[in-house]
Amino acid sequence: MTGPRPDVRLESAPMQPVGCGTCGAEVLARKSSWDQTTVQWNTAALARCPERRTTQGAAVSDRPNRNAFPGCAALRASLRAAAVAGTLDVQSDEPLKTNPEAAHD
Repeated sequence: MTGPRPDVRLESAPMQPVGCGTCGAEVLARKSSWDQTTVQWNTAALARCPERRTTQGAAVSDRPNRNAFPGCAALRASLRAAAVAGTLDVQSDEPLKTNPEAAHD
């Protein structure tokens, strides 16, 4: 009987540093597709991110899962911009999804 297959995704597509355009927090990220991003925070990034600090300071009653962090909107925008610019590799070959109706507004 064999064990589980090892996860080698990071060997072929390692996490890459990406800085937040708003606060300068630098995280490691891996973009599997345009819709899926993995982010690894470090202590320095946690300390710099105002959205992260605000969420960490919320009362436990306000957050049923006090360890969950829904994400930082500014960092999410920076990750997308890095992927569009080509400085954060997107592992999927699918093209960037666009909203054709937004171009007419």
